[in-house]
This record gives sequence, structure tokens and C-alpha cells, in this order.
Amino acid sequence: MSEYFQLLRRDLTASLPAPQWPAGTQLDHYRDELAPAIHAVLRMTQDQGGGRVPSLEEWRQQFVSDAEFDPTLCLVASNAEGILGVAQCWTSAFIKNLSVHPCAQGQGLGRALLLHSFQVFKQRGEPYVDLKVLESNLRARKLYESADMKFVLRDAVAED
Repeated sequence: MSEYFQLLRRDLTASLPAPQWPAGTQLDHYRDELAPAIHAVLRMTQDQGGGRVPSLEEWRQQFVSDAEFDPTLCLVASNAEGILGVAQCWTSAFIKNLSVHPCAQGQGLGRALLLHSFQVFKQRGEPYVDLKVLESNLRARKLYESADMKFVLRDAVAED
């Protein structure tokens, strides 16, 4: 049975809502010393998003050597307990991964990261931002649709 993803797009030319961060949240971006903790959050949530996150070393190598890599576009939300969420974005105005640690889900962190990503791309002069979501990931789709992301296309997930 084939699985499908949807490509969603957010127009950035209109005004954007400001992110509302959960209390105690700090925002940072990718640095090598954060890589193990960022990777851990991505691995922890990969099943929800249907992704496959390779080993830390392979992930780090793929990530930092990607032509679209910009460390300032890997947004990292944390609190005193550690890293709680990651929005891994590419320079092509594409949100590759949006992951929130299970202990922080349902508290608005994913929405805040999403809205902050929109603002970052708007500041860079991008007219829109895209992402892909599994059709079966209803929780994520609800979040994206509530942030005014619009359906662009549906396609089958490529089999390995």
C-alpha cells in the first residue's frame, strides 16, 4: 500500500502572526556541540513524521555538507531541561523537519517554531515557504493548516 505526502505552502507576503513561546523557552540555532541533542530529538520523533534519521555521524555529515545547509536556519528551542524542539530548514525556503520532544508536545512549541520559521524566511525576502507532511500525520497537518499553510500537491512517498 502506497503512502502519500502533501506539499503545503505558506504565503509570506501578508502579515504573519507572532510566535507565542512557552514560558522558559530559549531560541538558538545549530552549532556542532548541539548536534547530538538535536539528532536525539529528530530520532525520537521520526516515527511520527515517517522520516528515517540516520546515525548521528551520518546525519551530521549529510546535514552540514548539504548545499542548502545554513546553521542559522536550523532553529533550536530549549529550556533548562534541554532541547525541546527543532525546525530544520533549507535555504530554498523549505522546512525539512519540524520536531518537538514528546515531553513538550501539545504546549504550542511546534506552532511557535513554525511561525518563527515563517518570519525568518520573510526576513530573507522569500515570498513563500513549503514543507511536506505525510497524509496520515493528522496532528501535524492540523497544525500546519491552522498556521494558514495551503495544499499544493499530493504525491506518493518514494519507496526505498
